[in-house]
Amino acid sequence: MSDDDPAVQETQPFGSFQYEIYARGLIDERPKLPIAVADLEERARELLSPEAFGYVAGGAGSERTVRANLEAFERWEIVPRMLRDVAQRDLSGSLLGTALPAPVLLAPVGVQSIVHPEGELAVGRAAASLGLPAILSTAASHTIEQVAEAMGDASRWYQLYWPKDRDLAASFVARAGEAGYSALVVTLDTWMLGWRPRDLQNAYLPFLKGEGIANYLSDPVFRAALERTPEEDPGAAIGHWAYEFANPSVTWDDLVWLREQTSLPIVLKGILHEDDARRAQDAGMDGLIVSNHGGRQVDGSIAALDALPGVRAAVGQDLAVLFDSGIRTGADVFKALALGADAVCVGRPVVWGLALDGQAGVEQVLRCLLGELDLTLALSGYTTISQLDRDTLRRAA
Repeated sequence: MSDDDPAVQETQPFGSFQYEIYARGLIDERPKLPIAVADLEERARELLSPEAFGYVAGGAGSERTVRANLEAFERWEIVPRMLRDVAQRDLSGSLLGTALPAPVLLAPVGVQSIVHPEGELAVGRAAASLGLPAILSTAASHTIEQVAEAMGDASRWYQLYWPKDRDLAASFVARAGEAGYSALVVTLDTWMLGWRPRDLQNAYLPFLKGEGIANYLSDPVFRAALERTPEEDPGAAIGHWAYEFANPSVTWDDLVWLREQTSLPIVLKGILHEDDARRAQDAGMDGLIVSNHGGRQVDGSIAALDALPGVRAAVGQDLAVLFDSGIRTGADVFKALALGADAVCVGRPVVWGLALDGQAGVEQVLRCLLGELDLTLALSGYTTISQLDRDTLRRAA
């Protein structure tokens, strides 16, 4: 049985991945892709078109929020503890009924076909190979059902961009339930697109080219609203997508209707204010994702990590709290968990891995992240995620 056999990987600490890499060095074999995320991004910049790279890497306005998300992690320092038995570590747990081998999910990222033709199919298979849940975006290049088939029995969540037509929203939610998705993530911060200079400079919105709208084009409610099928008149179908996507009139009151549509746990993505967190809890939501959409929506927004402790304090331990926006390393994951997250979602690094080597590229990115998290945990003196809290960190001078 080789080291590449999944049965072997399941019994080894995630940090053992580094020894696989070193062992291959004995036969002069180096990793095909860069290990550091910054190097991955630079390699992707060289490979992708300026339009595709700009769409993934870019943010709103001056991109101050993108930078703030990364800089927020530098304001916290890990304080390692010594002479503790850390030979055996266990990063596993569960969240809203979903088993997690580690507190990491793949964030919902749309339009993945602009960086690799297999897009969400490759990402889903990579997540499944490691037992990590993937969150599928409504704005996917492959359908709810196609991704479910690619992932098999692996855990998966569905992210809803709430369209204007309630019947269409209900259809998306029903399709996700029928296809075996185990939670519903509702994005709150993208009822309309933010001001994104990179995309504007390139006059590039991939949806208008038919990319990232597979779930719409395949939906019976969406198709019934068209005079001719999307195959017969793609321009009209894209126009109807544009009409349906922007929906800034949704309010807290509409969550009552959504709750009636599904028995799945509902997680609200985009929470940054303590009062909104409390209101979500009062509305009977099952979880929150502290996120500013990776800095893609509001320029000058609070960094997501800076909002995390307050959100956790507002809802206590009774509500699942996830974190998104700025995760690049295992140390970042450690810090987010210590500041109150139950788990994190990783986005852009996954896309860079996908762009460079499809499923294998995503698998390397994830194994690197998990390996670094495992080693950071052990070298800081801890063996389980539950041991992490604010006392494991200190505020940087």
